[in-house]
Amino acid sequence: MRSLDDPQLLREIIMDHYDHPCNRGLVEDETYKKVNMNSDTCIDDLDIQVKFDGDKIADVRYDGEACAICTSSTSIMSELVIGKTKEEAKRIIENYMNMIYERDYDEDLLEEAIAFKNTHKQANRIKCATLGWNGLVKLIEESEE
Repeated sequence: MRSLDDPQLLREIIMDHYDHPCNRGLVEDETYKKVNMNSDTCIDDLDIQVKFDGDKIADVRYDGEACAICTSSTSIMSELVIGKTKEEAKRIIENYMNMIYERDYDEDLLEEAIAFKNTHKQANRIKCATLGWNGLVKLIEESEE
C-alpha cells in the first residue's frame, strides 16, 4: 500500500474528487439550509446546502466556482458527514482543521481528507481546503440556534 506521505497519491485523491465530485449540484428544496462561502483570496465561491433530519445530517450539496483543492475537499467532507449527528460532524471537521493548522489531531478519524494535510505549506491553500468545511459548520451552528 502506498503511503499517504506520497505527494503523487495525494494529488490523485484530490484530482479524482475534482474530476468526479460527490454531491455536487444544488437542489431546489426549501427544506435545505443554504449558505454562500466566498474566499477573499481566490476565485472560490461555493453555495453549500444541508438538509437536517432532526439531529442528523441527511444530505449535503454544493456548487460554485472553485479550484481543485476547494472542490475536492468539499466533495470529501460532504461524503464524510452525511448520516452523522451534528456533533459528530463538527468533531470530524474540527479534527481536519487541527490537521491543516498543525495542531493535535486524531489520525484514526482521518479518511481521504488526509490528502489535505500539507496545505499549511501554502497558506492560501488553507482557505481553499476549508471553505466548504466552514460553510458546513456555519449551517450546523445556525440550525442549533
